[in-house]
Amino acid sequence: MIDTGQTAPDFTLPDAQGNPVTLSQFRGTPVVVYFYPKDATPGCTREACSFRDNWEALQAAGIQVLGISADTRESHQAFAEAHNLPFPLLADPEKTVIIPWGAWGTKAMFGKKYQGILRYTFIIDREGQVRKIFKKVKTALHAQEILEAIQTLNL
Repeated sequence: MIDTGQTAPDFTLPDAQGNPVTLSQFRGTPVVVYFYPKDATPGCTREACSFRDNWEALQAAGIQVLGISADTRESHQAFAEAHNLPFPLLADPEKTVIIPWGAWGTKAMFGKKYQGILRYTFIIDREGQVRKIFKKVKTALHAQEILEAIQTLNL
């Protein structure tokens, strides 16, 4: 699990169009990396649309947003198009980033435990340091939580 104050491990994953996106290409820009369980599910849609609906404010603050799940790039493309998402969704079906970043673990639903993607968000500063980690996310308000944190962190 990555912790606050650590350098965010670099990664390269394909976006919805199959283009490689590397975290370090955004050095000099604050980055929000958010992990989410599955495209087109209610909570994940609310979270993605929260970022979309606050996109102008995020852009004004100079923030780059990257969403990551284990869905395929084709699934990401359909999800992004259906909801007009203006930021990259990155495909990690092999969980090469999800697991090392600590966003994979035990979840529970209807009394059953299972392994899955944890809804975690990391705020990374211009130098690549993890400044804040959200482990409890209010999906519909998440972008607003991010914007408030960015102001507090002076990014």
